[in-house]
Amino acid sequence: MEITSILGYFGALLIGVVLGLIGGGGSILTVPILVYLFFLNPITATAYSLFVVGTSSAFGALKNIQKQQVNFKVAVIFSIPAFTVVYLTRRFILPAIPENLFVINDFIFTKNIAIMMLFAIIMLFAAKTMLTEKTVSNKIQVPKELNYVLIFFQAILIGLFTGLVGAGGGFIIIPALILLADLPMKKAVGTSLLIIAINSLIGFTGDFGHLDIDWLFLLKFTAISVIGIFTGSYLSNFIEGKKLKKGFGWFVLIMGFFILYKELTT
Repeated sequence: MEITSILGYFGALLIGVVLGLIGGGGSILTVPILVYLFFLNPITATAYSLFVVGTSSAFGALKNIQKQQVNFKVAVIFSIPAFTVVYLTRRFILPAIPENLFVINDFIFTKNIAIMMLFAIIMLFAAKTMLTEKTVSNKIQVPKELNYVLIFFQAILIGLFTGLVGAGGGFIIIPALILLADLPMKKAVGTSLLIIAINSLIGFTGDFGHLDIDWLFLLKFTAISVIGIFTGSYLSNFIEGKKLKKGFGWFVLIMGFFILYKELTT
């Protein structure tokens, strides 16, 4: 086995461990690992990421359902427009984007570069969220009833973002659930995992017929990630996840800048 593959599978384990330790964020590493260590096409990598993120989130959601930390009504309201947009994006929008978007001098700006740059920008936003996250103040006025209009538009935005880059978007969903659906933090996290699982797994089906899926590799990668989740959950009994969150945020920030540099200079 090549050293890059060994590092890639170690990365799959790391994804799960981070998810188990801090409850989110780890899945944002899936696409860079698949692209730069397994040398997959970004379109294929984002599709595989949807499956990995969806499966990992489903395990987390089941755990939170057992703890009664999931609001099913909010999850359904949020998920329906979101997974519809994710599916349509994977099924129709991505295949319709031309391979070469434009040319500047000798530099050809391709669809693959655009996807990786968009992903890098999202990584920077995710890192900012991890590094600046604060406890929601009790002074913040939140609506007592569900704000269906804002939830609908937020869900569409998240669906488009998830469909394009194959990431779950928990760092956007959780604040939205707190502010728009009046959920406490723990229930927002549990509900977010269910929403991400539904969006990602249904969105993944949008790639059927467009991609040749290597199921053996995908299931192996996902299984290692799930093992990492249980490992991270066990380690969370001894390590405080919040202390690791900022360190991981800096790592994601560096990775985001690295991807931008690599895509623009290769």
